[in-house]
Amino acid sequence: MSAWPEHVAGETTHARRGSIAHAFRYRTDYVLIDPETRQGPWLFSRNAVNLASVDDRCHGGVRGAGEGAAWARRALTEAGAPEGLSLRLLTQPRFLGVWFCPVSFWLAFEGAALRAVIAEVSNTFGERHSYLCAREGFEPIGPADRLAARKVFHVSPFQDVAGGYSFAFDITAARIAIRIALSDGPEGVIATLTGPRAPLTNRAILAAALRRPFGPLRTLALIYLNALRLRAKGAAYRARPLPPAHEVSR
Repeated sequence: MSAWPEHVAGETTHARRGSIAHAFRYRTDYVLIDPETRQGPWLFSRNAVNLASVDDRCHGGVRGAGEGAAWARRALTEAGAPEGLSLRLLTQPRFLGVWFCPVSFWLAFEGAALRAVIAEVSNTFGERHSYLCAREGFEPIGPADRLAARKVFHVSPFQDVAGGYSFAFDITAARIAIRIALSDGPEGVIATLTGPRAPLTNRAILAAALRRPFGPLRTLALIYLNALRLRAKGAAYRARPLPPAHEVSR
């Protein structure tokens, strides 16, 4: 598995079901990196400001004080994952130092087989919680597998902290497809991230910056815009509860 970072020109969709239906989609740029190396084109940096970059402080533990790959490996070991797994991080990069990513994914492979995923969820209130997704005995995760987790973290102010998630991962050498379905009785949300994989190049970074300037700020703006649309449809605002005391749940 190459350590050279990849570009995922992705599309994200969100569809809310239940008493108030609402759906939207938008294009977004992710990178898939080996978080334990510093390779990449000259417009991409690790732990330094550049046109595009990934900073360990943004990932692996408390937001703004992350430990990067060391945290992810510790979380996998504590969960009983096999040793020697190859680690990749799928996330939106920083653009000119600006960063926000609603969900990043730590992908743990044995060869080409996906063995575990840590879904690192960040809300707009500066908080974070991670869900470790794995089959019994850390058997390979296939596209037909559905990995369940109880919702314990406040994300949307229009959804209760209740119900559960179903995660699905279809990761191939050519493409990434991730589906997260939240179910809480008749209420719920389905979110997806799909896109082709390609080597990260200076040209790809420049094209992404021109098409979607300040990508993280654009993501935040779209979140707030759709929150206003939901409020206009009559969605009730929920007070924000305290985040869970533990960083990772399964």
